[in-house]
Amino acid sequence: MSLTGAGLIAMAFSFLTYILLAAWYVAPWMRRQTLAVALSVPLWVQVLRYVALQIFSAQHFGFRISDALANEIAWGDVAGAILALAALWLLRARSRVAVVVVWVFVVETALDLLNATVGGIREKAFESASATTWLILSFYTPLLWVTVALVVWRLVTQTRKVES
Repeated sequence: MSLTGAGLIAMAFSFLTYILLAAWYVAPWMRRQTLAVALSVPLWVQVLRYVALQIFSAQHFGFRISDALANEIAWGDVAGAILALAALWLLRARSRVAVVVVWVFVVETALDLLNATVGGIREKAFESASATTWLILSFYTPLLWVTVALVVWRLVTQTRKVES
């Protein structure tokens, strides 16, 4: 089996697993919580995005990806991690700007993940991904997509409650 095929199968299983986990357990729990508490779980997952800095080590050890894309991925993820941490801090402090920062985080994250996905496909990232890089692509990246979707879902449902 090709590295790309194995990676795509693992990624598909990860998406399925995380979507089921979110639908069966996380979303029902989030629905019963205050907005600040509900958003904390998916935001904490996003805080760990600084792991993307390992891409520079991966390049050194054979991950064939351009310097430009490596920089976009690494620094986009670090920015997302900082925004997630700032959002958590503001939610905990009950700041009025917390929801605005969460929405900024959502936009940054969606653009960053989309850019990394398109760039990874364009540069055939799975062909040379191994070790930690392969695990990040196969297991952590799908978790990032699902948790940002949970954040959007909770923000939208919260907005509808306020309007009602």
